[in-house]
Amino acid sequence: MIGRYSFLQVALVLFGAIFCLVYPLALVWPSGWMWHEGPPVASNYYMMIVGVYATLGLFLIRAAANPEAHRSLIWFTIWSSIVHAGIMAVQSMQNPDHMGHMLGDVPALVLVAVVLGLLVPKAGTDG
Repeated sequence: MIGRYSFLQVALVLFGAIFCLVYPLALVWPSGWMWHEGPPVASNYYMMIVGVYATLGLFLIRAAANPEAHRSLIWFTIWSSIVHAGIMAVQSMQNPDHMGHMLGDVPALVLVAVVLGLLVPKAGTDG
């Protein structure tokens, strides 16, 4: 029977892979994943975000092998996703041209935070 720890491992690999795919997601659905006009490479800021998320994605995939040893990385992912989603939600509501984010990256980041928050082992537990 698959347990909570195994679900966490699957979630870390899945979310890690998605974080590595931010660039292709922007090509397929620009209004949900980009803030600028044109291709993803047209914005230095966006390419920096792609680099940061790809790096985080690779480390989440590595953390799946031993989530207990990487609790701080998982909690960083949870809280940074909440903060990122909150800021983007406010900015999307302030600019009607960016409401696509309310259906794209904002709920995606909330989903990451909720799933990982429910699955991450508490300190001193064995999952």
